[in-house]
Amino acid sequence: MTASSATSVPVFKLYGETQHWPTPDLLHCESIPERSRLHDWRIRPHRHADLVHILFISHGSVELELEGTSHRLQSASAIVVPAMAIHGFLFSPDVEGHIITLAKPLADHLHGLMGESSTLKKADFYPLLQANRAERIATLVSQIDQEYRQPAPGRNSLLEALIQALVVELSRLCAYTGSTAKRYGPRQSDKGRQHLEHYQALVEAHYREQPSIEQLAVQIGVSSAHLNLLCRQLAGRSALQLLHERLLLEAKRQLTYTNMTIGQVSDSLGFSEPAYFTRFFKRNTALSPREFRLRQTVAVNEITK
Repeated sequence: MTASSATSVPVFKLYGETQHWPTPDLLHCESIPERSRLHDWRIRPHRHADLVHILFISHGSVELELEGTSHRLQSASAIVVPAMAIHGFLFSPDVEGHIITLAKPLADHLHGLMGESSTLKKADFYPLLQANRAERIATLVSQIDQEYRQPAPGRNSLLEALIQALVVELSRLCAYTGSTAKRYGPRQSDKGRQHLEHYQALVEAHYREQPSIEQLAVQIGVSSAHLNLLCRQLAGRSALQLLHERLLLEAKRQLTYTNMTIGQVSDSLGFSEPAYFTRFFKRNTALSPREFRLRQTVAVNEITK
């Protein structure tokens, strides 16, 4: 994909949306009809710079556009859409199933655990022809959906265990289908994608240090201006925005899932003063860290009543 063609493909932050990542979790789960019916069952071709989709269709059908090719899938199918893969959907109105979206840090963690057998970097679809395999995947997806919607002690640990089990099942399915399914791996010749992936890896490794964009660009071997251009073309945000989004996600997670003080969260994320952290957080969320934490606590208490 050239830089000019990349700019014509919309970059979404979530399935069918340009909104920001809506949760402090590294995983988002919803039913397919939940959002698709709002778009008349069609999600136009788009891509994500830092998200991975896993779709499970239990009933109905979908016309899938994946990296320039079209496919019609009936019920009992799984679809994996890695970061940067161009994809679109036209669902039948009777569709049933779920879409699980993984933020890049979680997707990379799972990919690291699975190694080369991981399916998370291969854009592909899998008809679930064996009833027992379809049942196992359906059970895992249902458990993920239930756990995601109902906060409870140990929720994060259980969600990670369940999504890891699902990735194992999909990896086994990939190995079973072998060469019968077409694989859409990353285009190795695309230097822009490689530079973006390198930048994202550096952000993940060093975001707590809040390095300058110039420092990271030097490690990639490009100018900061060129890095910014690539990020805007391929990810729809500047290099600094991508770094700030990762900081913000971690801040939300720590405020939601730990008892760390605001000052401790600030220190852990490389801010020299809690006041700077508070300004950063409020600028990006319209809430102070304390207000955000209170809202999260109230929301959990309401759900668990």
